Amino acid sequence: MTRANYTITHTIARAAVGVQGMQGVRDVQDPARRWSKQRAVRVWVVLPAYNEAASLPPVLEALARLPSAVAWRAVVVDDGSQDGTGDVARQLAARLPVDVLVHSHNRGLAAALRTGLTHVCARAAPEDVVVTMDADNTHDPGQIPQLLEAVAAGADLVVASRYARGARQVGVPAHRAALSAGVGWLLRLRFGLPGVRDYSCGYRAYRARLLQAALERYGAQLIETGGFDVAAELLVKLAALRPRAAEVPLVLRYDRKPGPSKMPTARTIAGYLRLVARRPPGPAP
Repeated sequence: MTRANYTITHTIARAAVGVQGMQGVRDVQDPARRWSKQRAVRVWVVLPAYNEAASLPPVLEALARLPSAVAWRAVVVDDGSQDGTGDVARQLAARLPVDVLVHSHNRGLAAALRTGLTHVCARAAPEDVVVTMDADNTHDPGQIPQLLEAVAAGADLVVASRYARGARQVGVPAHRAALSAGVGWLLRLRFGLPGVRDYSCGYRAYRARLLQAALERYGAQLIETGGFDVAAELLVKLAALRPRAAEVPLVLRYDRKPGPSKMPTARTIAGYLRLVARRPPGPAP
């Protein structure tokens, strides 16, 4: 697979605006000097998708409108969809840089994310960036440059957060907002990854080397859950590697979701409680 290049030449000092909770990143000029040189960096966008035939095209078209400096490749994981999601993804792959992976039956969000991350980590260079986001058009791909700026400023992990200053949630049911806030509070109290307040949002950017190191340490145990608590589990596991973490404000457009949420609320709450009850993984040697 031929790797595309992109050059980050703008002033990364702007990354300090809207990036909250950065730990150990004091002088954004040093990262700016490092990243102002040409780098062969690809942005891999992992999109777990279950019955998202209607939502996937606007997401991939929005990726196509990213600045030309961003060399991206999407990885769509069709998780046993029954509405032609895989066919739609393959049609778009004829003209866009998209890999399509298929589960023969629905295995759940965690399994789809595991498949996508394993695929990417086997192909990405350590300096590449891996973005995970929802395929239901509630996460705006137009925010990816903001995530990349935070990585350029020194972060290994960047969360698009509902609790960062400037974040907005449009059309989110009250019970979902309350669940997310409660989960975040519990997990911060229990595990406390510096720089992160939003544990349950899956819209994130990771340095590929961080995920590759995590796979080397945990293997198949990196993702053990089968449910929607997978985003929080990943943060708990990655915390042992002591990454520099940051948040940028998320604009969550729940009003664009074409159908009801696929998240089973009771099962998800049970998963979060099991996660809170776990012993935190020890620090990496």
